[in-house]
Amino acid sequence: MAATYEDRYWTSSDGLNLHYRNYPGPEGAGKLSVLCMHGLTRNARDFGQLAEALSATRRVIVPEMRGRGMSDYAKDSDTYSPITYVADVEKLLAEQGIERFVAIGTSMGGLMTMLMAAMKPGRIGAVVMNDIGPEIDQSGVARISGYVGQGRSYPTWVHAARGLAEAHGAAFPDFDLDQWLELAKRTMVVSQNGRIVFDYDMAIAEPFAKPGNAAPANLWPAFEALAGVPMLLVRGALSDLLSEETVKQMGARNPAMRTVSVPRVGHAPTLDEPEVRAAILALLDGVE
Repeated sequence: MAATYEDRYWTSSDGLNLHYRNYPGPEGAGKLSVLCMHGLTRNARDFGQLAEALSATRRVIVPEMRGRGMSDYAKDSDTYSPITYVADVEKLLAEQGIERFVAIGTSMGGLMTMLMAAMKPGRIGAVVMNDIGPEIDQSGVARISGYVGQGRSYPTWVHAARGLAEAHGAAFPDFDLDQWLELAKRTMVVSQNGRIVFDYDMAIAEPFAKPGNAAPANLWPAFEALAGVPMLLVRGALSDLLSEETVKQMGARNPAMRTVSVPRVGHAPTLDEPEVRAAILALLDGVE
């Protein structure tokens, strides 16, 4: 089947060639475009199924942050930070003439969503936050620090899938081999030497380890910039990054927020779960 998206590029302020998938959507739809932003070690493939479904009614843009996927790796690893990623995406939006949009952010992409809302309140028409909030459990940060940037490689896709299962089995206890294979193909590529490797620059681990970079300090004001915005919060019931207490506080500060908890899943849900997909479609049904 022919791809429903186009591979496109834009240039960052410091000269990097950055990639995004453009799902055009139906001509003349007139609805707000959707901006999908991935997590720390992920890429545009994370949103493949969701973006295709959403593009039936509106345009979808899925950027790959610097150092991921088909985007250039940064010359300075210190630029691997949420503030720089936001600046990169803002440049893309400006070039595309997109002033208002729907934001879907997984983990780091959700942090970016809050920062973007704080910079220019009122321009996000609806938001999906995937297993992330203004407060982050340090146990989850420590777990991520334990694997990010380690640069493992595998001889076959089955070996890669089993490696993921060993590292992340606690977050997806019910995954079978086919699901681990699918996750491997979302997160890895075949390298020039034929080994299967993770599809990101290992140098992203360097700034992640610095205080305040994994998550900018005091994000509650940024979250409150989304007050009144239709919001869906997706949480893995086994999440070690987003606590139930933080979810309660988020709901109190944004009564427009609806929460979907995905049972037997940790950080982070794939957004392809039937209950999550139905909730996202319902959210967007009310957004022109």
